[in-house]
Amino acid sequence: MIFDRSKALFAEACKHIPGGVNSPVRAFKSVGMTPIYIQHGKAGHIFDVDGNEYVDFISSWGPHILGHAHPAMIEAVKTAVERGTGFGACVEQEIEMAQKIKAFFPSMDMVRMVNSGTEATMSAVRLARGYTERNLIIKFDGCYHGHSDGFLVQAGSGVQTFSSVQNNGVTKSIVSETLVAEFNNIESVRTLFEKYPGQIAAVILEPVMGNMGVILPDVAFLQQLRDLCTLQGTILIFDEVITGFRLSKGGAQEYYGITPDLTCLGKIIGGGLPVGAFGGRQEIMDVLSPNGAVYQAGTLSGNPLALAAGCAMLDELAKSGTYEALEQKARYFSDKVSAIVAKYPDHLRYNVSGTLSTIFFTSKDVNNADDARSCDTERYARYFRKMIEEGIYLPPSQFEAIFVSGAHTEEDLDRAVTALDKTLASLF
Repeated sequence: MIFDRSKALFAEACKHIPGGVNSPVRAFKSVGMTPIYIQHGKAGHIFDVDGNEYVDFISSWGPHILGHAHPAMIEAVKTAVERGTGFGACVEQEIEMAQKIKAFFPSMDMVRMVNSGTEATMSAVRLARGYTERNLIIKFDGCYHGHSDGFLVQAGSGVQTFSSVQNNGVTKSIVSETLVAEFNNIESVRTLFEKYPGQIAAVILEPVMGNMGVILPDVAFLQQLRDLCTLQGTILIFDEVITGFRLSKGGAQEYYGITPDLTCLGKIIGGGLPVGAFGGRQEIMDVLSPNGAVYQAGTLSGNPLALAAGCAMLDELAKSGTYEALEQKARYFSDKVSAIVAKYPDHLRYNVSGTLSTIFFTSKDVNNADDARSCDTERYARYFRKMIEEGIYLPPSQFEAIFVSGAHTEEDLDRAVTALDKTLASLF
């Protein structure tokens, strides 16, 4: 493939934008390339500025569960933008959006709209601290909850991809209020509760890790975590920015049957537009301003364009047969990938959960962040570059998930599987 136009654009971007990108993982540094500039997307495909076409398995990091430029969402946004791009005021559709979210997530008695997953998680933690009148939080090694200061402690996603990042600018006092436990290890959590009795406001986690690659929970671990938080009077927060609507209609909490106190959702509820939400038990949510003393605000919160796209997408997801078709495609793909990966037991592991999956370049099972760190990232980089040449667009990092969308055809999935088989055979 030729990338001349993308290379020229990146050279120009480096003159005006730090590192040439607006989010670090887009730099493609960890895979030994310069960024590919995307011109447009349609259904399960994206097209770059050099005219190259790819089957897209990033889906804008998850939200395009129905594919790019879905007609219902495009029409909804067109109608909304003609009325105005934003008002900084109440609009009727924010009520509709809250109602639709609650229908998918019954644990969310009340919903507050924000502009991103990062805003959702940082607001949920502030709310938990205000509600419990405690200061400390527990997160899990490798879980990523956005770039708010308190979450950049042993985080996944780009923080892990660029492992040299030391989080300069995050003060020691903030770091000291974030305690880190090991995913799938309930004893590591109990130890922290014993060390800091009556001081832990919240436990926050991705119920399925998606930002260290896909790492599945032990169901007993999730239940023990729920029981422990209840016993300790601590708020359990599920960050479902990645898992929401993908594992099931009601996210990981429905899939595993574990009910959190607060839930955070991200870009998927806006069909890829900038949006997020958090919500949960009414007695907790009532502590938010203007009812209570925990302040949270945003001029763009409840933006009508994001609401229009989100409501249209949720309507599509609610249609009969949508999830059955999506799950069938995901199983079709994962069964074929599993068969190929099984040829390389000394080199690869494959973790899959619904439409999310990751091929880990390691010989050990991946159940936590330390296991993921054993991966051969140099070999992953070679794999990535070869798959790009085959027209398969994957995350430019070992420590991310790939996503099957409802717009992927059987032909798309077969094309990716054929490329995978060919590429892995050339690497081992």
